[in-house]
Amino acid sequence: MKRYRNGEIWDFEHEVAVATNRPVILGLDGGTTSTVCICMPIMPFSEALPDPLPVLARAVAGCSNHNSVGETAARETLEEVMADALSKSGSNRSAVRAVCLAVSGVNHPTDQHRILTWLRDIFPSHVKLYVRNDAVAALASGTMGKLHGCVLIAGTGTIAYGFTEDGREARAAGAGPVLGDWGSGYGIAAQALTAVIRAHDGRGPYTMLTSTILQTLGLSSADELIGWTYADPSWARIAALVPVVVSCAEAGDEVANKILKEAVEELALSVKAVVQRLGLCGADGKNYFPLVMVGGVLEANQRWDIGKEVVNFISKDYPGALPIRPKVEPAVGAALLALNEFMKECVQEAYRR
Repeated sequence: MKRYRNGEIWDFEHEVAVATNRPVILGLDGGTTSTVCICMPIMPFSEALPDPLPVLARAVAGCSNHNSVGETAARETLEEVMADALSKSGSNRSAVRAVCLAVSGVNHPTDQHRILTWLRDIFPSHVKLYVRNDAVAALASGTMGKLHGCVLIAGTGTIAYGFTEDGREARAAGAGPVLGDWGSGYGIAAQALTAVIRAHDGRGPYTMLTSTILQTLGLSSADELIGWTYADPSWARIAALVPVVVSCAEAGDEVANKILKEAVEELALSVKAVVQRLGLCGADGKNYFPLVMVGGVLEANQRWDIGKEVVNFISKDYPGALPIRPKVEPAVGAALLALNEFMKECVQEAYRR
């Protein structure tokens, strides 16, 4: 199979000539917008991680969600970003000990198996390989590589994903806007666009969203909004209007405020569904569990703090929820997850000897 790097056909067998042999791990966070790969050295096993973490290299490429760009293009992107990270770190494939690939679109064991089979063709047999949904990397970025608790991602899309300490997992939402991810950036903005059209033709109340969105997009009438929307209905392009919705809500617009309040409820319900299915809250509903908050929708604004409102909504039923804003990016979380899993397997192998 042809492999690509920087847009050119690349022979994966040709490694960096000056590569060192220090053992490294790779952590990948792949989404619909971009893919990030982190290369880190194998660190001695201890309870405390060094601060700052010893990141050897960081590489960025495009979309790696096979549902968005197709399987071939997704693989090429993943291979390119791994090769770039190894090159920047002065390493090669033979130095890799573990890889955690966390990619959006991995929603079923068949997705994992397909990607694992492909990765096994690339890396030597001794390399430990882990394939997860990108939400897992986001969780690990808040828990520093430990799979316990729940993560809520709310950016262009949204998903809630959780793990118990004994390895059980559950998810809610994350099926895309057509299937009800209305707490996402896309969902918020799409409802705002709908509100503008409804106000324009008399089916809905007046909203300052009309003038603000039209001005933002450089349009002169709501009729032109139809052409703008369908000219390129990509999720990220629509979701970019979320700050406009927030600004209108902060200015007192009732329609915009209603959209954001409904988004808060949807996001909180996703988390609560995961918590209930896994019993993260304990029998009395008060047990502590980490709640990792990731994504632009959850960032604080002047007066409308969606993330804070989501936490308040959840805490009414689950006071043990401990909100965490990650200090490292999801790709680093994936690398730490790879490190933790690698060290566990090393310990287990040592006991078996």
